[in-house]
Amino acid sequence: MTAFVFNEVNFDNHEQVVFASEAKSGLKAIIAVHNTNLGPAMGGCRMWNYATEAEAVRDVLRLSRGMTYKNAVAGLPIGGGKSVIIGNPKTDKTPALFEALGEALERLGGRYITAEDVGTSPADMANVAGKTKYVAGLGDRGDPSPFTALGCFVGAQAAVKHHFKRDSFDGLTVALQGLGHVGYDYARRLHEAGAKLVVADIDQNSLKRAQEEFGATVVDVNAIYDVEADIYAPCALGATLNPDTMNRLKVKIVAGGANNQLATPEIGEVCRQKGILYAPDFVINAGGIIKVCYEYMNTPEDGMDAHVRRIGDTLAEVFAGADAEGVPTSVIADRLAEERFKK
Repeated sequence: MTAFVFNEVNFDNHEQVVFASEAKSGLKAIIAVHNTNLGPAMGGCRMWNYATEAEAVRDVLRLSRGMTYKNAVAGLPIGGGKSVIIGNPKTDKTPALFEALGEALERLGGRYITAEDVGTSPADMANVAGKTKYVAGLGDRGDPSPFTALGCFVGAQAAVKHHFKRDSFDGLTVALQGLGHVGYDYARRLHEAGAKLVVADIDQNSLKRAQEEFGATVVDVNAIYDVEADIYAPCALGATLNPDTMNRLKVKIVAGGANNQLATPEIGEVCRQKGILYAPDFVINAGGIIKVCYEYMNTPEDGMDAHVRRIGDTLAEVFAGADAEGVPTSVIADRLAEERFKK
């Protein structure tokens, strides 16, 4: 298994990859610490019904590396890490499962701090907190998704200003994929700003709400890539920018909350050649981790909103740099992060 991890294409000199299990609760988890040069690794815990162990390894390696870049670009004093639990979040959750995860984190002694992510919640993190202090995103104020949505919105504002030379969303059409906590709040902000919404999700209740509250047009989850729109907003799982979808997208901007949106690094150049302005995912979706970091480190929260809104300024810098050098925005964003965390 060690050779498998080291040879996995997404292994990027990760400092530590831990496989944690506990027989009584059925916990099967993988914790990946990518880089701690700026501080302890922080990143959420995802619970997903992965088809294979290899798929879970691939996901945690990609996600943890992304957190290093995200946290560095956001100007946070933390490194990057991530954890995944192999299991169905709708049927396999128990308090004991997350308590066992807490015990695994405690054994790491603070090298990695977790929080909620896809498939987990503040309530799950409360169970983790019963066994370790290395957890954030707790209580009624623990949900970071509104801050992720805010970052996506100000990031989309920066993209619209750069590409369309305008400050308003009035009359613009956004094809939004995924109406989870982040996607729905992002949709609300876009609607209030005057955008027309075309949405896709597997949850019929969320689609119905979006129709009723936002006047959204609903399309099939696979048809979202064929919608003629100004902005594509991926807010579900990653890798939706791939060779197939790039041949179908009819948009000018990609600005969404999903992680790891580029299936391969080369897709960034494809976006550039097609004249699509890509807001790098780890820059635009950093609002949630900013919130979690402020909470965990007891930083006064009066500056948190302004910190999240600086995502727009960072993206404006990325867009300008990409134009000046004639390179993908993803290249500029990577460089900006690496200047901060690499020693």
